[in-house]
Amino acid sequence: MKLLLRTTDPTVIAFAQVLLEGEGIDSFVMDVHMSTLEGGIGLFPRRIMVADRDLFIAQAILADNAIPDGL
Repeated sequence: MKLLLRTTDPTVIAFAQVLLEGEGIDSFVMDVHMSTLEGGIGLFPRRIMVADRDLFIAQAILADNAIPDGL
């Protein structure tokens, strides 16, 4: 798995997942449950991971849709 996107904005995460799913790319969101540790203030960023083979095309999809990768 490779890191594709890191952000604290849940709308960006949802939009990126929908775009990836539409292209048949499986993704996994990490750090979803960190809000229990931080008190729900959204301090820690969430990460979207993709398979190594899908990284290049997934980066292109984000770039085409003007989604910053946050890296």
